[in-house]
Amino acid sequence: MIPVSHCLILAAILFSLGVLGVFVRRNVIVIFMCIEMMLNAVNLSFIAFARQNNILDGQVLVLFVMTVAAAEAAIGLAIILALFRKSKTLNVDEINLLKW
Repeated sequence: MIPVSHCLILAAILFSLGVLGVFVRRNVIVIFMCIEMMLNAVNLSFIAFARQNNILDGQVLVLFVMTVAAAEAAIGLAIILALFRKSKTLNVDEINLLKW
């Protein structure tokens, strides 16, 4: 049986890597993957706390987060595809469609 502290440490590492990737990288696809990694880290911590307390609320919440993440992935990739068709680049610094 894996201790809850190990799961939480792994979740913290995954979340930190996701935050670092969002701040450091300039590619839209990589930023999008880092956001998904942060969501998975939060899911891992929900499951660890649910297992520690022997309740299913955390696991049910993970199911809802995964549903929202799937919808976000579909809509996010559609937006990224539309931005790429318009600007011919995936660099965040060069995409300035919303600027005045």
